[in-house]
Amino acid sequence: MASYRLIAVTTLSGIIGSNSLWIAAIVTVVFTTLARFVKGVSRSGAAAGAVICFALIACAGLGAFVGLISVFTLTWIATRFGYRRKQTLGIAERPEGRKASQVSANLGVAAACAIFYSFSHRNSLFLLAMVAAFAEAGADTVSSELGQTANRQPHLITTWEPVPTGTDGAVSIMGTVSGILSATVIAGISIAVGLLPWQYLPNCLGAATAGMFFDSILGASLERQGRIGNDAVNLLSTLLAAILAAASILLFSVK
Repeated sequence: MASYRLIAVTTLSGIIGSNSLWIAAIVTVVFTTLARFVKGVSRSGAAAGAVICFALIACAGLGAFVGLISVFTLTWIATRFGYRRKQTLGIAERPEGRKASQVSANLGVAAACAIFYSFSHRNSLFLLAMVAAFAEAGADTVSSELGQTANRQPHLITTWEPVPTGTDGAVSIMGTVSGILSATVIAGISIAVGLLPWQYLPNCLGAATAGMFFDSILGASLERQGRIGNDAVNLLSTLLAAILAAASILLFSVK
């Protein structure tokens, strides 16, 4: 009798797991189709986004997908805001949307955190790192896109000298504030859907903000020197945010 119960439980678990993967697949197809339709991503970007979206849902659940949606929505709006001005300055995003390398650089760390979460017996530190990576990716893109629409001249973060709009490593008040607000919204939404307790909001926000400034520093130094590209800058910045968020718990754990 016990063996029959074990078989039944095992079978039920298999069905639930199979259904979860089907849900992940269906949601992924719908999301990437819509993202492509609104020209948020190119064809290659949609393919990379599909892999990342499926990994997030399959490994961390639909809450991770909500976090992804919040990043996509805010960055899409920011990219479209003041688009004609950006075109005039020659700094506008491509009309067909972001390509695979851009999508992977911005969201690859979050997807990796979700995978580690799944294979680490659901260690919540990886969820914290994932949300921080989401928040940094959104903050960086929104700060750049909205900062480029400001009428005031930006300044290079390393020397504070005035530089043309769109210069790597340039920062502005409007861009910085909008980036921090975006990180707050993304982290807040991710926590609201149950990914993390609310007490971890400062950890996510602090790590994302540090990552955003790190992105500007890399842009003003290594990227301007031609040593690394923008995709590498974005990848390293999201990675730093994820590491800082996890480290903040390990070093200053909330009792």
